[in-house]
Amino acid sequence: MKNLIVFFNILFTSSFYCQKPPQIYFDLIKKADSLYYAKDYKSSALFFSSAFKENGGKAYEKDRYSAACSWALANYPDSAFFHLNRIVIQGKYKDLITLTSDKNFVTLHPDQRWTVLIETVKQNKEKAEAKLNKPLVKILDSIYFEDQHYRLQVDVIEKKFGNNSKQMDSIWHIIREKDSSNVIVITKVLDQYGWLGPDVIGGRGGSTLFLVIQHSDQKTREKYLPMMREAVKNRKAASRDLALLEDRVALGQNKKQIYGSQIGRDDETGIMYVLPLEDPDNVDKRRAEVYLPPIAEYISNWQLKWDVEQFKKEQLLRELNKK
Repeated sequence: MKNLIVFFNILFTSSFYCQKPPQIYFDLIKKADSLYYAKDYKSSALFFSSAFKENGGKAYEKDRYSAACSWALANYPDSAFFHLNRIVIQGKYKDLITLTSDKNFVTLHPDQRWTVLIETVKQNKEKAEAKLNKPLVKILDSIYFEDQHYRLQVDVIEKKFGNNSKQMDSIWHIIREKDSSNVIVITKVLDQYGWLGPDVIGGRGGSTLFLVIQHSDQKTREKYLPMMREAVKNRKAASRDLALLEDRVALGQNKKQIYGSQIGRDDETGIMYVLPLEDPDNVDKRRAEVYLPPIAEYISNWQLKWDVEQFKKEQLLRELNKK
């Protein structure tokens, strides 16, 4: 039985609450997301609105952004701009690259409000990056785009053409080429400066360092893992990102992962599952320590359900089949 690590990182900037939203919020968001992928954009948007209402009108930034996408695609520009303005004006949203390249908002571009919105995002970005190493930030922004742009296409291509299609082979070929060139630049940065924090390269820059190392070869990941551990201690990197790197390195060493972040696909059946995991009974405790959501919530992104007893049985069976 062959296993393929299929998890890849697509990052979203999120705002965090002191108080976690009620479970119904997450249930409604999940339904909204599924309707979006089913291209029922109006229903998706309405479910997003219901989720926000259940949370006193508050929402995670990524969810409000998604709501704006659904409203825009449903041809309700006023509602789309309402949510975009909430994250841009109140949340100081500054991800200019993502917003301007997002095809979900193409219908909004002729609207004068789009021009005003983009100008505000530019101002947010300039204020946030006033003291940053701007030449380096520009380089890292470009690398971030290359790392994420093609990975964002994988799910759509797989659904349209299938996992074993020529189109999938082509997109993964591009991804591997980009990863190879990106890691050359990033390792030079790390070797020269060490693991830089958000005070120097911003949050996006820090994400770029992590993503490129995460998507590199095993030898490179092992080399820079200690550096990232030290960066987390010094608050220059996020512990949740380190957890993902720890998991990938462990699996690359034929060990079990600790946080359950890595998902595999059975080549024979096509079924996706959580790759070998240490002490699955306490995985959520470990995930909470590094600010990761419960594993049941996490793996639902792949339409998987978490049953710890069933997982332990299946994991044992896979271990026996290897012998």
